[in-house]
Amino acid sequence: MDDRIIVVVGGCGHVGLPLSLALASRGKSVVAFDLDAKAVDMVNQGVMPFHEDGANEVLGQVLSRKSFHASTNPAEIVQADVVIVVIGTPVDEHLNPDAEAVPRALSEIAEHLRDHQLVILRSTVYPGVTRLTGKRLRELGKKVDLSFCPERIAEGKAFIELFELPQIISGLNDSAVRRASAVFRVLTDEVVVTTPEEAELAKLFTNTWRYIKFAAANQFFMIANDFGVDFAEVRKAITFNYPRAADMPGPGFAAGPCLFKDTMQLAAFNNNNFAIGHASMAVNEGLPLYIVSRLEREYLLDELTIGIIGMAFKAESDDIRSSLSYKLKRILKFKAHEVLCTDAFVTSDQTLLDLETVIKRSDVLIIGAPHDEYRHLKTDKPVIDIWNLLENGSLT
Repeated sequence: MDDRIIVVVGGCGHVGLPLSLALASRGKSVVAFDLDAKAVDMVNQGVMPFHEDGANEVLGQVLSRKSFHASTNPAEIVQADVVIVVIGTPVDEHLNPDAEAVPRALSEIAEHLRDHQLVILRSTVYPGVTRLTGKRLRELGKKVDLSFCPERIAEGKAFIELFELPQIISGLNDSAVRRASAVFRVLTDEVVVTTPEEAELAKLFTNTWRYIKFAAANQFFMIANDFGVDFAEVRKAITFNYPRAADMPGPGFAAGPCLFKDTMQLAAFNNNNFAIGHASMAVNEGLPLYIVSRLEREYLLDELTIGIIGMAFKAESDDIRSSLSYKLKRILKFKAHEVLCTDAFVTSDQTLLDLETVIKRSDVLIIGAPHDEYRHLKTDKPVIDIWNLLENGSLT
């Protein structure tokens, strides 16, 4: 591969940092450029700013080999052969995608780009943004190869999936496709070449499909639960040695920074004509309200202290972005006498208490994030466990 120096823009985030470390571990010279000075300092000291299985060891190795460092200096971009852009692509308060987020970010660093670089967009983007970004760069007089290669990893599994999953490769010209393919073949033997539009939709369809499946499971749970039937037992019967239903998920909070957002991006792309996507949003986002409504049938909430065990958006993670445990907390703070929260991984929320204190002081407990550490929870207090983490059923 003739593209030797790689700069990852947004390189200290949940997507950018694992990718940077993976590439550096395979012998590439990598710089993680990020505006978060605190995160950059932590990384350069060998400390991960978030939890990712296996990352601490890899970080130490690539720092000691001097094949990797983090920086807040945008001048690092000038030295790069490859610039990989990994930035958040949020929706606004009206759930509309910001199609200009990535082009705007590229415009802000354009003075540091030079001709003949390969620029790879790694962020999830609204369909058409890759070509729009190419147009913006041409208007700025930048002669670069532009590629879109969507990230496909699950948090916590980066150092498995970056090396095992096929990578989707697209570009605005043959040179971009060839060079981007070479970059990702450093990590995996399999690449799938598509057009930019196919790659953009592939990413949105993937996340939306997962979100819809979670919504179906959550709706099934509510139907069974309202009928007095334990959905955990129903699901066990359905999936036992029955391959056509093997991928049916269990109920639980479907949250985080991607699934909801990407479903809404797809809806906006289709002129908000996406009934199944909007229905999925209503089901998944409504699950905390459903849990509280069930509690109100059984308890006088304004007299009780409720403990939420697990505040991250998913198991074995310290990421609280868009976590529905926090939505549950907000609802309960209005309904209950007091709400106490704990998490085995989260360190960014200084209001969290230790697990023992939450159990001791609470009248009713709710498992918000099904961390493995909670599988052997010992308490005589009532536990709301829609995940069936404790294997006592999910009936609420």
